Amino acid sequence: MSTNEEKLSVRPDAPHEEGTSRRTFLHRSAIAGAVGAAGLGGLLSFATPSANATSARARSSQEEDNDGLRKRDTNILIAAEIAEALAVTTYTHIINTAPFFKNLPTDDQGYLIGARQEEMSHYLLEKSVTDQPSPFTSFFYPKGMFEDAQTTLNILVTLEDAFIAAYLVGVRNFSTRDLRVTAARIMGIESDHRTLARVLGPDVASQDGGPINKITGIQGVAESVAPPNNNGYERTLCWTEIDQAVTALTPFVDITAAKAAGFDVSKSFGFDPFTPTLPNPLGDFISFAGC
Repeated sequence: MSTNEEKLSVRPDAPHEEGTSRRTFLHRSAIAGAVGAAGLGGLLSFATPSANATSARARSSQEEDNDGLRKRDTNILIAAEIAEALAVTTYTHIINTAPFFKNLPTDDQGYLIGARQEEMSHYLLEKSVTDQPSPFTSFFYPKGMFEDAQTTLNILVTLEDAFIAAYLVGVRNFSTRDLRVTAARIMGIESDHRTLARVLGPDVASQDGGPINKITGIQGVAESVAPPNNNGYERTLCWTEIDQAVTALTPFVDITAAKAAGFDVSKSFGFDPFTPTLPNPLGDFISFAGC
């Protein structure tokens, strides 16, 4: 468990995030909306529409001359990088520090381990397109996040709800077919993760507060875990622009918004990238065409 005294857990760039990034948030808050006194949309202004060889392949030739749409593509991708870095950090600390993890059945543990690998793969793909890392590498969570299994699963499902809706924004707004299809492919994996997170509830051991029969996601409703796949259609959350998605993530990256949301700001959890190994080569990215 990381504390604000532990150098490995509290990132040295955290004060910078509260300062420079905070001012940028305020500059763009009218666009991003308010979470506490800040909005994450401002950080998207850090992104540039420059493209490397990978991003060139991701654009259809007839759409290359529309700089406005390419800027929007970059904004969506940078937001997705932040989300994936947050996802990797979340799964890493569940696996490494959450007491309930070691008491889960081995197949449930395998889901969490596999999800971490997949989220890291998503991050690296998006970074290869933007040629920019996530502007945030340290995250805050609600109190009890990795100590209390109910809190852990509530937040895990909340995040997956947000990721699904965010990638649907990409499906709606990306300027090229390649990017839209890629967003749909990643969204499908996030949907798997949401369902499998809900599978965990009944398998939480009694000594860890289980079984957990209801999990509360981003819509604030305690939903029965039976069945775990309880969507007939993915939930858009009525999000049509990426600013709506990044606003929802603001408390996880901005200390002022984290305080306003009641998060534990005495500690932050760092994003540590790694080289992922996906569980099956048939499910690799392969190419923008997927084959």
